[in-house]
Amino acid sequence: MTYDLNDPLVHSSAVKLLALLERREVSAEEVVRSHVDRAVTIEARVGAFVESMRGDALERARAIDTARKHGEPVGPLAGLPITIKENLDMAGHASTLGIEHRKTLRASSDAVIVKAVRKAGGVVVGRTNVPQLLLSHETRNPVFGVTKNPWSSAHAPGGSSGGEGAALAIGLSALGVGTDIGGSIRVPAAWCGIAGLKPTLDRWSNRGSNGALVGQEAIRSQVGPMARTAADVALFFRALDPRYMATHDPLVSPTAAQSDKPVRIGFYDDDSIVRPSPAVRRAIEQAGVALGRRGYELVPFMPPAVREAIALYFALMSADGGATARGLIAHSPVEPVLAPLLRTAALPNAARMLLAQGLDALGEGRTAFVLRQLGEKSVAELWRLTKAARDYRLTLLGAMDDAGVDLVLCPAHATPAVPHTKSAEFLLAGSYSMLWNLVQFPAGVVPVTSVSKAETARQPLTRDRIETTAILVDRESAGLPVGVQIVGRPFQDEAVLDCMIALEQELEGTVPVTPRMPA
Repeated sequence: MTYDLNDPLVHSSAVKLLALLERREVSAEEVVRSHVDRAVTIEARVGAFVESMRGDALERARAIDTARKHGEPVGPLAGLPITIKENLDMAGHASTLGIEHRKTLRASSDAVIVKAVRKAGGVVVGRTNVPQLLLSHETRNPVFGVTKNPWSSAHAPGGSSGGEGAALAIGLSALGVGTDIGGSIRVPAAWCGIAGLKPTLDRWSNRGSNGALVGQEAIRSQVGPMARTAADVALFFRALDPRYMATHDPLVSPTAAQSDKPVRIGFYDDDSIVRPSPAVRRAIEQAGVALGRRGYELVPFMPPAVREAIALYFALMSADGGATARGLIAHSPVEPVLAPLLRTAALPNAARMLLAQGLDALGEGRTAFVLRQLGEKSVAELWRLTKAARDYRLTLLGAMDDAGVDLVLCPAHATPAVPHTKSAEFLLAGSYSMLWNLVQFPAGVVPVTSVSKAETARQPLTRDRIETTAILVDRESAGLPVGVQIVGRPFQDEAVLDCMIALEQELEGTVPVTPRMPA
């Protein structure tokens, strides 16, 4: 197959592609073919797909062209190529979560979000890879293998929506659907140089979304949009009809929330859990200056009791001692980056506390901190933790009220993308995203800059393994993209999107460019 890697249709934003389609300057078949042909040519270099849907996609595109020609309604996304994360149900397909024995568990119907995408005219061109059990910021599993970061084949693309991040960054689709329970949309967006939004809980339907922690409801995963630009994320988010999703999912409100334009943004660059990389700190500064030029007022703001909040996150996520995850994985091979977490969560509480005490004595305080939160809890303890999480949500909102803060600007992760296999004991560096999963606030990521050579040196403050990993990550990070996170109050998703777009427009021409050829 001969394919022009510089095909302008692949290098166009979803907003521009939609305008071309609506003016009938290009056909849906041309747009879809440009993306599926590119996938045939370069997808194997990153391993983003678990399945290409080329034939079905082209057939669907031709049907859209026919309907458009005859003046029939085609939907607000008609003809745009879209990728779907593997854990979302699609009729006749399995959501394996990277587990071999789940390959035969084929869904009988589409997830509500997939139905909504199809109703809006989106053309599904492929399904994308995930970490095993969706419990890692590296996208790798024994069923489909390793997904590489498009900017560096030696680095991870993030997770658990890492396949989506990589697919979008190299131009295999115009829009993507991911899920997020601990940064799973935002970390891949930050590491792959694209944009993404974790909406307020249930703004998009989660019915038909599969995960490892079945029944864990204190912190829920949320489906959300991903794209190469913030404007494209907003297009996607606004195109799906909440009334349609509400008819298939009673948890979704049939009306979209509206918000006044916020003017005051609180910002912080260090949550005092894992020190940010120099490039991450610079990205926050650049974003603040840029948003100031757009008329936003920037004020320092630190969320209260972050350490206690992150303790709640880990305690709630592990309340069954890892039994549910271990049951899902059964006798299947376990990914090396996942194995330490599963082993540690399964330790008897007394043994884990003893290990934490020993780690404290060795100067490994942060690893000991995580260990103390893991493990099985009694029902009474689970209820106490759940109440504490709900109380913290109100405390955080109260702090924002006191500071007059409408939005928050902060890192999405402590560092740029990590080299493969280095995330196993580096989970705590995702605290910047996890905080907002605990409280279920809407949060998006926008690419801002890339790491300069001068920013690859980190001066060690401790000798613990987290600091050692951070030093290694920074040392090998030159040229990698860096994004920032923008967070809003519950149901203020539109305000988050407006701010993301404003930042993107202000930085136009200075951010890392996608799509790109894989490194």
